[in-house]
Amino acid sequence: MEFPSRAIENAVNELASLPGIGRKTALRLALHLLKQSEADTERLGTSLIELRKNIRYCRHCGNISDEEVCKICSNPRRDASLVCVVEDTKDVIALESTHQFQGRYHVLGGLINPLQGIGPSMLNIAPLVERVRVDEVKEVIFAFSANIEGDTTAFYLSKQLAPTGVHISSIARGIPVGTDLEFTDEITLARSLINRTRLATPDAD
Repeated sequence: MEFPSRAIENAVNELASLPGIGRKTALRLALHLLKQSEADTERLGTSLIELRKNIRYCRHCGNISDEEVCKICSNPRRDASLVCVVEDTKDVIALESTHQFQGRYHVLGGLINPLQGIGPSMLNIAPLVERVRVDEVKEVIFAFSANIEGDTTAFYLSKQLAPTGVHISSIARGIPVGTDLEFTDEITLARSLINRTRLATPDAD
């Protein structure tokens, strides 16, 4: 693909590095930005810089936040005894869109995946176990994508949480196997939360 300008080429290369953005789409976006006012483009650039520099992570749950404690954890109307464990922030957003869950969350920052070199120590697991012990959590819900990584993570967490005696459940398998949570429709997610199933707790080593 030939570019009339090095600036256009650089912009296309950066845009194309984003997930789901091919070079043709990146070119359309770059040309679209050229048609916008300089102020509009500067606002976009400023918002992206602020996103990268100013974003924080909640010290309680690990969710993306503007403050030290996120809006969900600081909301007194949320049930602190009910914790939903998810892979990433995108899953919190998906579950919140159902308006069916009134507890709090815990973001792991990924799933156990030995093939990609992601082990338990690389995830936000130890703080979860400590949180269950200290905060009098009554139930932990696993809301992971229905795949091998999700099942592996759920099994590992069940063993880690077994000594606490906490009630452990998982969202119902209304979600097709192999489907990522973020792409599941709101009705299916809502039903999965409502019809969550209790998991057998493995014996702790």
